[in-house]
Amino acid sequence: MDLLGHFKTVTRHRTAVMLHCFRAGIPFRGLVHDLSKFSPTEFIPGALYYEQGKRSPNEHEREIKGYSDAWVHHKGRNPHHWEYWYDVNPVTHRYEPVPMPADALKESFCDRVAASKIYRGKDYKDGDALAYFESKRKMESRMHPCTACILEKWLRMLAEEGEEKTFAYIRKIRDFKCHPEVCPKVSAWRELQDRRNAAE
Repeated sequence: MDLLGHFKTVTRHRTAVMLHCFRAGIPFRGLVHDLSKFSPTEFIPGALYYEQGKRSPNEHEREIKGYSDAWVHHKGRNPHHWEYWYDVNPVTHRYEPVPMPADALKESFCDRVAASKIYRGKDYKDGDALAYFESKRKMESRMHPCTACILEKWLRMLAEEGEEKTFAYIRKIRDFKCHPEVCPKVSAWRELQDRRNAAE
């Protein structure tokens, strides 16, 4: 168990996210980001499964136990995670993703960029957050397609045009509209949902 090491890593990450949130025009979200990580339910497993800040302790806990108590607690209290945005569809009576609001998605973007910086260290590049998103494509496909579409657009903009332009762009956004009737991601997602429903 490494209480101090975990505390330092969480604090470094929170500071990085806070600075990004200020740049993205959501300062309050930055100030309250990840405060649940200091609760005993999250902090103790974080310290117990700490790996010198090289990867998330949740991954280590999941490998040992088959699930992560800390993650289950965290995702239910932090709306910047897409897993928070699941609810029962009143038509299908199934749990399905719903679109993330603008401020939550902005914070999610800031969180992903900051995490890439912390874990990659001096090897960090602006394309790292996009590369991680793409490497988890199967898992990320479970988020609402409009959320995935907008998040990928911002990550790609960061990779291709850099931080200054991307944060300036995001800062101006107050809300966004999804256009499911013309979005290929929504069409593909609906087809996948139909296949899953048919299989059951």
